[in-house]
Amino acid sequence: MSDVVSSDVLVIGSGIAGLSFSLNIPETYTVTVVTKTSILETATNRAQGGIAAVISDKDSVASHIEDTIRVGAGLCHPKVVESIVKSGPKRIEELVRLGVEFCREEGCDDFDLGLEGGHTNRRVLHVKDHTGADIQRALVEQIRKRSNVTVYENHSAVNLYMSNDCVMGAYVLDKETKTVKRFPSKVTVLATGGAGRVFLYTSNPDVATGDGIAMAYRAGASITNLEFIQFHPTLLYHSKIRSFLISEALRGEGAVLLGPDGKRFMDAYHPDAELAPRDVVARAIDSELKRTGANFVHLDISFKDADFIKDRFPAIYSTCLNAGIDITQEPIPVVPGVHYVCGGVKTDINGKTDVRGLYAIGECAGTGFHGANRLASNSLLEGVVMAHNTAAAVSDDLQRGIEVHSMPPWDPGEATDPDELVVISHMWDEVRRLMVNYVGIVRTNKRLIRARNRIGFLAREIESFYWDFIITPDLIELRNIATVAELIIKMARMRKESRGAHYNRDYPEPSKAAVDTVMKKGYISVDEE
Repeated sequence: MSDVVSSDVLVIGSGIAGLSFSLNIPETYTVTVVTKTSILETATNRAQGGIAAVISDKDSVASHIEDTIRVGAGLCHPKVVESIVKSGPKRIEELVRLGVEFCREEGCDDFDLGLEGGHTNRRVLHVKDHTGADIQRALVEQIRKRSNVTVYENHSAVNLYMSNDCVMGAYVLDKETKTVKRFPSKVTVLATGGAGRVFLYTSNPDVATGDGIAMAYRAGASITNLEFIQFHPTLLYHSKIRSFLISEALRGEGAVLLGPDGKRFMDAYHPDAELAPRDVVARAIDSELKRTGANFVHLDISFKDADFIKDRFPAIYSTCLNAGIDITQEPIPVVPGVHYVCGGVKTDINGKTDVRGLYAIGECAGTGFHGANRLASNSLLEGVVMAHNTAAAVSDDLQRGIEVHSMPPWDPGEATDPDELVVISHMWDEVRRLMVNYVGIVRTNKRLIRARNRIGFLAREIESFYWDFIITPDLIELRNIATVAELIIKMARMRKESRGAHYNRDYPEPSKAAVDTVMKKGYISVDEE
């Protein structure tokens, strides 16, 4: 089998953004999709709550725009927000045509719309509490029907290939053969998802190691807003079940947060209580845990009708029941965990980066849509809208004619087999513990300086390890999480204020100058320190 896989378009990632993009490329062009494990192992597949869009005549585009900008704490790009929100209804129609069966109200064809934190109207389309899994299933079914799209599972992207300051494909590790293949392309699209695994506690799948952000940065692309790491307030706290999210939709249906004393506490933190924006709720829980010394708080929906709970939240009910928790009878132990990267590779509304030949979409991209804090269920919306926009832009590029350049073979240099693989796992653990301890929900200058000093040493050690030894999937990911960790710390130190998902006790108030800079220039990039 050849180690060269050539195509018009290379897509790295197989979530809602990558697959939707691939389906929108005309069948006259060849598309190669590379994904690290199974095509189903994505953050999209885990999404519970749903996708926000203005579908009801009781809602309005203006209201959705206002909610997005308010929750984004002043750093959303207004024109980007307007464009994506206005495109939402058409993209919902597209998903329905592809086979996604969103829940309808009983006895009619109207969609059953959910309410989540930060929204002033019910606008969250859902399929029970497993919306993402149904979207992923529908997209995969359609992808398998497309003769121009080839999917390579169990392939880890190593590095983007650059020629004449242009990205022209990528080097990719085949996990089965343990060889590095060449994937030359006319256009390369990053759809690699988030970076939750940079931290110790996260709702993200194991594949979320910031690969796209790290590769783009090494290729010279600008990175923006990485200090805004959104912590989801409610991950299941359990010794054996990790990374399981308890959807915000529960709070939308009336669930309440209880402290160790069994009393509600959110009223003391925000007038919207449990339906406050995620950054507010996560900080409130963090504060209660530190104040009381408890390991978790409780989320209680047991006062609702048991049949309603089982029907509306079947996945959450069954998972918790397997953990010995009957949510129809008792509250759920929960803690905050890293959930979403609000920034990423700087792009325009069409996914174009500032490096020729390179696009980025989905969570790895920083469009300015989410600002300092993402509004619940806006992630799937951005993913599918940006996929559509970017497919149109890439199709225009291809029509103008681009040649696929040959790539030189992968050069391992004098790399040898690593003598102690345990070193990789130790460094993995050290980076992730460092980030959760020093760059978590509440930050300080002193913590960030300590984090910078330690991550600098670790990153140099990891880079040396990378060049000295034959690469493995774990080593690729370790290198990427170290790079992304450095960028998060650097950008957190740059922001001399508290805003949205970034809270620094030494600068507890927001700064008007920071908003003025973003509104004037569009972005603050990591290179502007």
